[in-house]
Amino acid sequence: MKKLFVSLALCAIITLSSCGVNYATIGNHNLNNTQVHLSTNNFKVVDKVAGTAYVQYIVFIGGLKKQQLYEKAYSDMLAKANLLNTSKALVNILTEEHYVFITPYYIRRTLTVSANVIEFTR
Repeated sequence: MKKLFVSLALCAIITLSSCGVNYATIGNHNLNNTQVHLSTNNFKVVDKVAGTAYVQYIVFIGGLKKQQLYEKAYSDMLAKANLLNTSKALVNILTEEHYVFITPYYIRRTLTVSANVIEFTR
């Protein structure tokens, strides 16, 4: 009887425990490339912006695809950057992904895209 209780308690602990996983990638995810030749120190770092998007899966049902999740986080970051009609650009784009899961019932994927905003001076 004691072995049964211990094995049931161990199964419950394993099944109901939650875990989290993080990883980050650095790279140019843009399809357009703008080349700027910096012969002098003609820019300054103005700000750091970030955009976040998340999706939840319950018993593996629901949510967005990874590409849609990335586009949502990237557009959130661009809205915060305020790049329209200015001489600003985004550099050092970093994508971070975090998973929280209670196997197999609940999974939450959070994607954060962050970048530095630079402004070109004359």
